[in-house]
Amino acid sequence: MIVTEKAPAKINLSLDTPMRYLDGSPRWDMVMTSIDLADYLTIEIHRRPQTIKIYTDSGFLPNDQRNLAYQAVHILKTRFHREEGVTVRIKKKVPVAAGLGGGSSDAAAVLRGLNRGWQLGLSLDELAKLSLTIDSDVPYCIYNHTAHVTGHGEQVTLINAIPHYWAVVAKPSVSVSTPIILRQINYEQIQHLDNVGIMTAIEEGDWRSAFDKMGNVLEPVTMPHYPAIKFLKERMQKLGADFAQMSGTGPTVFALCHNESRAKRIYNGLRGFCSEVYQVVLL
Repeated sequence: MIVTEKAPAKINLSLDTPMRYLDGSPRWDMVMTSIDLADYLTIEIHRRPQTIKIYTDSGFLPNDQRNLAYQAVHILKTRFHREEGVTVRIKKKVPVAAGLGGGSSDAAAVLRGLNRGWQLGLSLDELAKLSLTIDSDVPYCIYNHTAHVTGHGEQVTLINAIPHYWAVVAKPSVSVSTPIILRQINYEQIQHLDNVGIMTAIEEGDWRSAFDKMGNVLEPVTMPHYPAIKFLKERMQKLGADFAQMSGTGPTVFALCHNESRAKRIYNGLRGFCSEVYQVVLL
């Protein structure tokens, strides 16, 4: 049996962390949405028992237990005592190590695909609960819908999507270590965000008010180490973005535009500075 799944990238419209848990991990308070930049997965369930094979067209990803898609297969096989083998082939479109949740979305796609293929009958809520042990972004990626995400990432509350907006996504040629960035957070210096106000503005369709309140508290942590991030954000703003911000821990920066021609202008204006630039729509 073969099933296919699409794994869209996510962006952080707002990213805050109110505190650190006793185990050292951050408590999240985020507003997230998905964009039409996606990986494509083919999931084959076959008779070679107990085998898990992961293939990608990217030379930057492991194909063993370190791969989040592999972990997703293992979780469902173990939980439901499935003896069939599973082979996952991933066609990568989402940049790797970019702050766009590509690996998490791949894992979520595997969970959704095997849920269908094995006819497990799990709801999205049940899949999200199972997925938290893989990575904090996977529960959100199960839904791929604008949402308020809190806690370790397991509390996902869906809200209205932002309609008819274009996104220009640019990843500079640098790699950011998420664990290193998270260890550098100084909670006494964070200027926390009004995520309730952001969600209210989104629900009311008041995009300007939403954009004014959005932010990423990790920008002051990441940007000093990677000047290219600040350059891309400022370039997007000068080219007329309605809103521009770093996603996740970086290094990717995105711009939002209500006008396709404005998005095209930003896209063209960045191509000479950055090799990985994408013009897409919000889902």
